[in-house]
Amino acid sequence: MADPKGFLTHARELPARRPVDVRIRDWREVYEDFPKAALTDQAARCMDCGIPFCHNGCPLGNLIPEWNDLVFRDDWREAIERLHATNNFPEFTGRLCPAPCEAACVLGINSDPVAIKRVEVEIIDRAFAEGWVTPQPPAARTGKKVAVVGSGPAGLAAAQQLTRAGHDVVVFERADRVGGLLRYGIPEFKMEKRHVDRRLAQMRAEGTEFRTGVNVGVDVTAERLREEFDAVVLSGGATAWRDLPVAGREHMGVYQAMEYLPLSNKVQEGDLAVSPVSAEGKHVVVIGGGDTGADCVGTAVRQGALSVTQLEIMPKPPAARPDAQPWPTYPMLFKMESAHEELEDGGGSRVYAVSTTELVADDQGRVKALRLVDVAGPAAGFSPIPGTEREIPAELVTLAMGFLGPEKGALLTDLAALAGDSESFFDARGNVARDKSYMSGLEGVFVAGDMGRGQSLIVWAIAEGRSAAAAVDRYLSGRTALPVAIPPTARPLV
Repeated sequence: MADPKGFLTHARELPARRPVDVRIRDWREVYEDFPKAALTDQAARCMDCGIPFCHNGCPLGNLIPEWNDLVFRDDWREAIERLHATNNFPEFTGRLCPAPCEAACVLGINSDPVAIKRVEVEIIDRAFAEGWVTPQPPAARTGKKVAVVGSGPAGLAAAQQLTRAGHDVVVFERADRVGGLLRYGIPEFKMEKRHVDRRLAQMRAEGTEFRTGVNVGVDVTAERLREEFDAVVLSGGATAWRDLPVAGREHMGVYQAMEYLPLSNKVQEGDLAVSPVSAEGKHVVVIGGGDTGADCVGTAVRQGALSVTQLEIMPKPPAARPDAQPWPTYPMLFKMESAHEELEDGGGSRVYAVSTTELVADDQGRVKALRLVDVAGPAAGFSPIPGTEREIPAELVTLAMGFLGPEKGALLTDLAALAGDSESFFDARGNVARDKSYMSGLEGVFVAGDMGRGQSLIVWAIAEGRSAAAAVDRYLSGRTALPVAIPPTARPLV
């Protein structure tokens, strides 16, 4: 245990966010540097519990008490070794994961939990700065070829593990750049893409091959993929978005979040001078109160929106853990993300327990207003409350209402046909069905991440990518030394 009294003598502390009026003028990450002494104090708060529930809260099983102790003792080199032992990409999870480990922290029963996520990201950033993150090419090659379809966190984790096991891995990505949602779904102010690029440089040096602009199932058929590769890992994500079936949905100016956000990222990449879908000078409404909705809010603010309103059909979450979500489960609490600070600073608002009834257009067919109504809670079926109907200005509407599962395009349709039973190829939720070894109903075709489990967290994607890689390695080699995180049938605390 780093400091037996650390949790008594130090309060939870996180780095300050840059002032709102400063950070909305650029697209850099919002947090200021965190002093080393302050981080050491946060690591010292870890109690090194006899039963570290943070392990179970984390789908990756991160060795949290171990690297907290190492940071406290100033042994950063060993800390990154322990962190990388369970997590290929802590620079991603440390910035983007909602930290179910912190929700499961024993200290959090009656106090503020350890700032686990902050310690994690400081370890990996220090490791990159010191040059400790280097390529780990395999000592020998197996001669086996593996195709990974999709370059999001699940695909990247699977690819890195399989490359290090000695297999020849090719990652196919239909977009023009590698990274999946890490590249085009996450705004720059949440994670600068240099973090993705430096990890990809490591993977390329290890021997992973990336092919962009390839729509597998169209440019390369499913049958050809199986002929050319000894195994296939499907990690394309749950990209079929939920739509809004109301009058006026067809009007110009209404976009899915994943139609809107990637364009802004392309501007930051230098591929576009300006976004063809910009919030500048417009009244913006974001429908959906989750992380993707917050990403739309922060993007609209930086583009110079006249006003921003975020709508959520669920009631406002409580500030403290409710009895129905006891420790160590992950509670649904009211959060003030950086984008929400920017929203309120600009006079915008988050509106809860409302439902959109109609999108109203001007004479040119472009959306100009949104009609909504208050609704009762989920127990009442979100029924509208009479007399609460109203209209708000809306010249740009983004739909951030979640995802329904993988796209049933040519790839999955053809694979299901090759399996001989298109119905059993998918589970009851429409995801690609798989067994305990992550294999689908088609021999040699494995499934990892959201494509198999449905829309989930980045930490689950990495955990499944690692576990699927171990299953593929065992399938190809008869055995494996790769670690397995959690089987796909396990149920997490979040």
